[in-house]
Amino acid sequence: MTLSLIIILSLLLGNSCLLPNIDISPSPTPSPPPITTPTSPDWTPPSVESNAPVLPDIAAVVAKVKPSVVAINTEIITRDIFGRTSKDKGAGSGWIIDEDGHIATNNHVVEGAESITVTLVDGSTFPASIVGTDFLADLAVVKINAENLVKADLGDSSELRVGDWVVAIGNSLGLGISATKGIASSLGVSIPVSPGQTLHDLIQTDAAINPGNSGGPLVNMQGQVIGITSVKIATTGVEGMGYAISSNTVGPIIEQLITRGYVRRPFLGIHFSSVNQQLVGKYDLAVNEGVFIVEVTPDSPADKEAGLKAGDVIVGLNDEEIFTSDALVQAIRSYQIGQRVKITFWRGNTENTTYATLTESQPP
Repeated sequence: MTLSLIIILSLLLGNSCLLPNIDISPSPTPSPPPITTPTSPDWTPPSVESNAPVLPDIAAVVAKVKPSVVAINTEIITRDIFGRTSKDKGAGSGWIIDEDGHIATNNHVVEGAESITVTLVDGSTFPASIVGTDFLADLAVVKINAENLVKADLGDSSELRVGDWVVAIGNSLGLGISATKGIASSLGVSIPVSPGQTLHDLIQTDAAINPGNSGGPLVNMQGQVIGITSVKIATTGVEGMGYAISSNTVGPIIEQLITRGYVRRPFLGIHFSSVNQQLVGKYDLAVNEGVFIVEVTPDSPADKEAGLKAGDVIVGLNDEEIFTSDALVQAIRSYQIGQRVKITFWRGNTENTTYATLTESQPP
């Protein structure tokens, strides 16, 4: 019996190393919680907004405007270097101005076309004739003989804000009338699109604009036309940069195209270019900014009245500083035919002042 107790005790003592090392020191006293002072004891959480603004109803806008949008298809005769002719087809868009069949579009959509056909949203097709075109503004009006047409409403583009929703509707890729939405990204933009042609007062939008959309309307959330889609920057890495000619530019030009067939503009009579470092170095100009006169049109106001010459640099018009050719164009167009303007210019190292009465530009 004694031997058994000794064996059991030795087994217990041999396994004592397997027992955990327990820290039996007393636990530290916890720190008291920090003392806080409520800043607004009567504060309550904000109530849930029940009358939050409703997102724009794009479908309703499209339904209103789409019956006024048309597809325009053209045929253009081209010749190769051997004199052989071929027909090229083009596609664009337009929108109905009035019930009489006048349709607004871009000049580049119908320029040089041998034949023009207009397809309405219901699929009916009509031959169209050109009423008038304007290269400088890239606008044109064509006409079809049709009845009971649904015209689009013209809006005020000056009320458009950056960030406002817009919808572009047109004959995208020549596949029929479709719509894309976006916002007005920038306003009052000027873009040079070809030699001698800069489009002004453009609306930049990120609404998708593709070939075939040209000439179609850009509309606001009231279903009013606030622009005509015209150009798009198509460069690798650039997205969402399409442009529409503002309705406040479009309206007066359309009126002149319908009533006169062309656009009357104030005319000074010079060919010019913005001053750059190359011109400064080549002609030893006394100024680094302004408008360099390349050529003066004979018998024009610039020639007969103002006495301007090639090589002069215009720096002011009616005391408004002029730094670029684009600024000069905009300034001249802001005046009326028959209005006398003050011209500040440099000739050599001398600043001079002269005057000219703006006349009417010649019909195309």
